[in-house]
Amino acid sequence: IFHLFLHTRKKMGPLLLLIICQCAINSAKTHSVSKPNIILLMADDLGIGDLGCYGNRTLRTPNIDRLAEEGVTLTQHIAASPLCTPSRAAFLTGRYPIRSGMAAFSRVGVFLFSASSGGLPSEEITFSKLLKQKGYATALIGKWHLGMNCESSNDFCHHPLSHGFDYFYGLPVTNLRDCKPGQGSVFLKGVQKGLVIPIQITGITLVSLAIVQYLGLLKVPFQALGYFLLIITISLVVLIFFFYHFRHLNCFLMRDHQIIQQPLSYENLTQRLTKEAMQFIERNTHTPFLLVLSYLHVHTALYASENFKGKSKHGLYGDAVEEMDWSVGMLRVLLTAVEGIHDDLCSYSPAIHVYSGKSTNWEGGIRVPGLLRWPGVVQGGAYIDEPTSNMDIFPTIVKLADAQLPSDRIIDGHDLLPLLQGKVTRSKHEFLFHYCNAYLNAVRWHPGNSESVWKVFFFTPNFSPEDSNGCYDSHVCFCHGGFITRHDPPLLFDLSRDPEEKVPLTPETESRFHEILRVVHQAVDNHTRSMHAVPNQLSWDNLLWKPWLQLCCSSLFQSCYCDSESRGS
Repeated sequence: IFHLFLHTRKKMGPLLLLIICQCAINSAKTHSVSKPNIILLMADDLGIGDLGCYGNRTLRTPNIDRLAEEGVTLTQHIAASPLCTPSRAAFLTGRYPIRSGMAAFSRVGVFLFSASSGGLPSEEITFSKLLKQKGYATALIGKWHLGMNCESSNDFCHHPLSHGFDYFYGLPVTNLRDCKPGQGSVFLKGVQKGLVIPIQITGITLVSLAIVQYLGLLKVPFQALGYFLLIITISLVVLIFFFYHFRHLNCFLMRDHQIIQQPLSYENLTQRLTKEAMQFIERNTHTPFLLVLSYLHVHTALYASENFKGKSKHGLYGDAVEEMDWSVGMLRVLLTAVEGIHDDLCSYSPAIHVYSGKSTNWEGGIRVPGLLRWPGVVQGGAYIDEPTSNMDIFPTIVKLADAQLPSDRIIDGHDLLPLLQGKVTRSKHEFLFHYCNAYLNAVRWHPGNSESVWKVFFFTPNFSPEDSNGCYDSHVCFCHGGFITRHDPPLLFDLSRDPEEKVPLTPETESRFHEILRVVHQAVDNHTRSMHAVPNQLSWDNLLWKPWLQLCCSSLFQSCYCDSESRGS
């Protein structure tokens, strides 16, 4: 199966360098049986075929591969969403992102600006909140991407420290090409397309008013026309200012609530993140701790330090992967060296998005590597070929910390430990529901009496350009309207025989075709009835840049510039 996935990834070509993913490594060292220390390492845009333990023979990832050798490899580990913001929300809460309002009904499915008002609601319970209540020291280092402020630039309602973390060092939003000079822009093409029609309408309106005014057909008050021109001018000035200063306004580094580097510098960034993680571990050798280290690798803009640049066989992308593996190795060395800490539980679970374009639910877009290591508890070198989800991390961690799962809400994840320990052989996930933003896109069904894993697609994205295998014109595939093709009957695949989803089944090729669809439709009905209306955190109002929410370490007129990070080093 690993060679099959490697082939799937390789035929995507340059798509690998452009798309997203999310990964997590969980290392736990035990102070007591009931309160192991837990470390989660996360990365963006890491392809499932880019790790040696999943079949790659040209990228060097020995430290991550060692986790596979000494732990359990999950071969059907699934991300709850193929985009960063909703996937991270599901990861932290153990719930489908639509339950928390973290799934968009519009085109944009992630937060793009630091001064947006949307974010992970305070009512949501994260595993960091529950572990903090049990006496854990908790820290998030690296990328957050789940919102920052609500009503003012210092209320920090969505900040990591408001969601159970004691310490934060990292980026409030994400790593974009716009953050690194010379790497292009993810906005420019969309802005150009979006402005063409409004500018044309404005121009035609002004010319028409001038003509009718000149001909005396209509009396247009010059004051009204002046106000109209003033509004248009101010809007254009704000727009130009924002995109000209995008890097300063949205790409910056924070420590807790304070900005320490604005704009972000990529110089030795992975080393800085690793150093912060190691210092947090050293500060808490006598306290149970939860550490989430969320790398910026290997999301574009791609970067690597001088020690790794040009060293891999896959350009800057490969350099970044190998630098991240180095960081994993540094943490392993520290964890085995610090007195009183033992290598007890490690899990690796990146959410990758590499098949047929960003934000798709094709198998290469949501099936993620999953490696879990816990010597003496979990057998090393084992493989589990059962559907699991990144939402399962929530109940697994909560149980390990001897905390109680919330009883006032639905938790969609399941405790992985019985499966990992071999106490059960079947996953509790009979069904998994795959959303494209807030729209139910596909359903996975693993019947209890069968080895088959059926996957049903209700719609698929329209690629652009049409003859491509992704949505390159828009950077991501959208989820509704003219951007998709609906299927009636739905597309049906058996992933146990066709994991690359090459040949849809038909009533002629699958005798149980109609029965499978009937069962899946019934599951969708039951799932839909479990949903409740919640505020949409990714509405246009919550996504748009709001100047009064802008974080700035100096002032807007000084281009929001500071660099205490470099001075401190």
